Amino acid sequence: MAIQQIVAELRHRRRARAEDRIRCAKDTGLRNLPLYNFDQNRIWCAIVALACEITAWMQLLALTGHPARRWEPKRLRFRLFTAAARLVHTGRQTIIRLSGDHAWTDAIIAGFTRLRALAEPG
Repeated sequence: MAIQQIVAELRHRRRARAEDRIRCAKDTGLRNLPLYNFDQNRIWCAIVALACEITAWMQLLALTGHPARRWEPKRLRFRLFTAAARLVHTGRQTIIRLSGDHAWTDAIIAGFTRLRALAEPG
C-alpha cells in the first residue's frame, strides 16, 4: 500500500509541476497570440518557450537559497527584471552598474556572483 501511495504522490507532483510551468508560460506571453500569421505566432510560441526555459534555469542556478527561486514570472518582472542598470564597456570588460537604491539589488548581485562561480561548459 505504501508503494502505491508513493507512486500516486510522485504522479501528482509531476502533474502539479507541469501545471505550474503552463501557468508561468501563460504569464510570460502565451496567453494571447499577438500576431496574425500562423508562422509568426509559431515563432512567438518558440520565443515564449525559450523565455520560460531561461527563467527556470536562472531560478535554479542563480537564485539558489533565495526566496526568488519560487517566484512567479510577474513577481520576477516587477522585482528583479525591472531594476535600473547601466551597461558600461571599459577596456575589455563589460560592467553592469545597478541602481543602489533598488530593493532587490542584493539578490541580483548574488545571482550574478553564483552564475560567474559556475564552471564554463565545454
